[in-house]
Amino acid sequence: MIDLRRLKVLRAVAHYGTITAAARAMHFTTSAASQQIRQLGRELGVVLLEPNGRNVRLTEAARTLLAHADAIESRWEQAEVDLRSAKDEPAGLLRLCSMPTAVSRLLVPVVAPLTAKYPRLTVQLREVEQQQAFDLLFSGDVDLAVIEVTPANPPLTDPRFDQRPLTDDVFDLVVPADHPRAADEEADLADFARDDWIISSVACTCREHTLAACGAAGFTPHIAHDALEWNAIAHLIAHHLGVALVPRLAYLPPHLPVTRLRLADAPSRKIMTCTRGGGFANPAIAAAHDALVDVAA
Repeated sequence: MIDLRRLKVLRAVAHYGTITAAARAMHFTTSAASQQIRQLGRELGVVLLEPNGRNVRLTEAARTLLAHADAIESRWEQAEVDLRSAKDEPAGLLRLCSMPTAVSRLLVPVVAPLTAKYPRLTVQLREVEQQQAFDLLFSGDVDLAVIEVTPANPPLTDPRFDQRPLTDDVFDLVVPADHPRAADEEADLADFARDDWIISSVACTCREHTLAACGAAGFTPHIAHDALEWNAIAHLIAHHLGVALVPRLAYLPPHLPVTRLRLADAPSRKIMTCTRGGGFANPAIAAAHDALVDVAA
């Protein structure tokens, strides 16, 4: 009989990439986590980890075992739902998380309607960074996340997670209200090649979208100022210090003299909902997902 606790340690190593990171996430010592995996290997008569320079990597036997472990985790998620006495009605604690813009524009608007419709349901929100959302889902610390599609995300075929499309968040060009092109019904990004730009120097998807869009328009933007938080970016624009590409989910203070311009070939970022494999069978998660779809629309 496989010890499921040891199987969880192996899944954590595969998810976090190292024994040390997995041990930290599971509140083990590194040596204790290593011992758990060695013992699991002895029980099964296979080697699960092999040296890889100063680190270790999963063997083919470990990867085969993980495919079954992910399926077991998904079935366990379903079993918990089936065992609830009132499984047809959302109840209990539902934990949602996302990046800041999605928390304020997507998650916050669903809380009051959900709890009003389902009095036995309690909703808890958590603001997190993108990769942290997957870690929290994997560890069972949150139930549903709203995420942005990035190359670093697990593939859609990853059985550990169930990812579903929610909305496309289109980028607008934000300029000072008295900019010479502020009255344009639809802007051509190439017309702003000589403007100063406000772009974060921190590696993030918004920076990548901006640089890619400008490159496609035939120019490299002159980065005059570096800002990451949308409120700061809006104030810089309002004071004629540059222009910026801003997703529509981002809230800009309405009193500032800035204008959003729609672009002819606007870039966008894809927003998804994500839960653990089998999680959408949970009535509370399914209800939250439906509410998010309505808000996103």
